[in-house]
Amino acid sequence: MEEQLNTLQHAQQTAIDLAIQFGPKLLVAMLIMVAGFYVGRWAGRLADSMLVKVGLEGSLRQLLIRILRILVLGLFLIMALQNLGVQLLPLLAGLGVAGAGVALAMQGVLGNLAAGLTIIFTRPFLVGEYIGIAGEEGTVAEIRLFSTVLSHPDRSRIVIPNRKIVGEILHNYGSLRQLDVEVGVAYDTDLNTALAAIRDLLAAHPKILKEPAPMIQVLTLADYSVHIAVRPWVAVHDFYTASSEITQSVLETFHQRGIAIPYPQREVRLLGSA
Repeated sequence: MEEQLNTLQHAQQTAIDLAIQFGPKLLVAMLIMVAGFYVGRWAGRLADSMLVKVGLEGSLRQLLIRILRILVLGLFLIMALQNLGVQLLPLLAGLGVAGAGVALAMQGVLGNLAAGLTIIFTRPFLVGEYIGIAGEEGTVAEIRLFSTVLSHPDRSRIVIPNRKIVGEILHNYGSLRQLDVEVGVAYDTDLNTALAAIRDLLAAHPKILKEPAPMIQVLTLADYSVHIAVRPWVAVHDFYTASSEITQSVLETFHQRGIAIPYPQREVRLLGSA
């Protein structure tokens, strides 16, 4: 019993000695890290205001601000470790060995990070543009370090790993899209009248842009009709609704002006034996 009490007293005395020896240093180190956190936030806000004035793109601006905050926090971490008396060279060597192992285990994550940096700096697309990539399409909602988020017209969100984007064929529509509506008229139709009717309805439609000018052309001479291509420009968010509305408007306008849209026809002849 007495031996156990001696052991307990020795442990208490050791704890008190360690608290006296390292307590103030530990407190100072914690204060240094808290100061580093607030200094990093202040430096980030200052850098953000400066980069906004320069006109830097949002995703790249956020990346640079994060890097600045990490560097500031890392600097204060080194100061805190030095205050605790930690030898930095052996620590850095150990972190280097551990980092190599982590890199091998996280090749996919690091690949996404490298691809994200490539996207942010080369800027093949920007937030708000409509793109098609990796079999998906949508409006770019966010460009992150590890993934890119697309907003789909059906109001769903598509998250694509950045390594699936870099090196793939990218279709960047920007902020405009061109409709591709095709309508057929009978061969005896006055084409000038039909083309004028389409121009009038496009000019009156609120979602059709005046610039770039719509393309209205005779496309092909089919078996039973003359096909006319109607290709106006609309904003990306109006693409699907405008396509339906223009198709309906063409049909209604042709009916009002007496322009025939022919049905498929086949002529069958029966030849009797003599």
